[in-house]
Amino acid sequence: MKISLTAKFTKILAQSSQRKLAYSLLLIAYSGIFISCNEKKAEETHEEEKSQTEATLTETQYKTVGIETGFVENRNLNKIIKANGYTTVPPQNSAEVSTLIGGTVKDIYVLEGTFVNKGKVLATIQNLEVIEMQEDYHSATANVEYLQLEYNRQKTLSDENVNPRKTFQEVKAKLAAERARAQAAKNKLEALHVGTKGSSSLVPIVAPISGYVGKISIAKGAFAQTGVSLFEVVDNSQMHLDLNVYEKDLGSISIGQVIDFVLTNQSNKSIKGKIFGINKSFSNESKTVAVHAKIDPADAKDLISGMYVSANINIVNATVPALPKDAVVRNADKYFVFVQEEEHKNEKTKEKEIHFKAIEVIPGTTDLGFTEIKFVDRIQPDAKIVTEGAFYLLSAMKGGGEHEH
Repeated sequence: MKISLTAKFTKILAQSSQRKLAYSLLLIAYSGIFISCNEKKAEETHEEEKSQTEATLTETQYKTVGIETGFVENRNLNKIIKANGYTTVPPQNSAEVSTLIGGTVKDIYVLEGTFVNKGKVLATIQNLEVIEMQEDYHSATANVEYLQLEYNRQKTLSDENVNPRKTFQEVKAKLAAERARAQAAKNKLEALHVGTKGSSSLVPIVAPISGYVGKISIAKGAFAQTGVSLFEVVDNSQMHLDLNVYEKDLGSISIGQVIDFVLTNQSNKSIKGKIFGINKSFSNESKTVAVHAKIDPADAKDLISGMYVSANINIVNATVPALPKDAVVRNADKYFVFVQEEEHKNEKTKEKEIHFKAIEVIPGTTDLGFTEIKFVDRIQPDAKIVTEGAFYLLSAMKGGGEHEH
């Protein structure tokens, strides 16, 4: 009976050991599968990350695309502030021509766009009151001549006590009154640019400044009213810019800074100017301040007051690391350049392949076709950076998708 129990117990132990061994082998097998899966996932993730930062071209593609490489250069680039504005002229260089006396327009001697010198007759108007003014002047001057003789005679008699002093004083007062009347009539005629000699009902409308005739607001035969603009005359030789600069940029603006600007509808021509004045109050609700810049008269002659412009105000000239602006490409909200890496032969196609890696950068000022750059991570000083064809590489890296500039 003891022998039978011992044998049975031994059998149970043997079966238990076999179960433990099988369980251990099963755990090992599962562990192997899990490790293998993780390694495969890691490899796939690595390959995916690599494909998002690298691009590969065959030698044929490289030549077809026209890839060009270069190196980071130190260049003098201007830090700029962008501003919009318009051309304008100082108040003393722009005139609204009107008349001091109403009348019928008899003749118009100029066309819009005509250059006129100061004092040039632009038109004439007719008013019969002018004849009365001339007659008043002639009458007053004649009386002055008579009273002057009478004054001299009465003064002699008064000095000799022949006539009463009162008679002399009366003549003196009349002479002063007629002189004042003559001078008033003369002043009126001069204000109207009408001569004191002769008798004419025509009033000339003359240019108060030299410049170009702008809008003409009268027509022959129409009635010209006082205080209403008949002509515009603008002297473009003193043209300047009024630029709107935001409050946050005011600390960087100072008199004497050079600006480059282009007309909004003619971006192919750049014109230079220089800041000569900064307003001390805000222009409007947009919290901008007007900054005034002179334009060289040679460049200003073809400009018209009121043209809209886009300007770069040059703040600082500094030496910074830079690349041609086409070397920097944008992907989502980040900027990159491509560094050319090693070449190797594809075992399947037997064709040489060139690898490129996208390196993140932070762009700065762009000037004269170059962009200031700062690398997020350090690179080799002699790294070959793609200067032409970077957009193609970005598209290739993204699998041919769209890219942003």
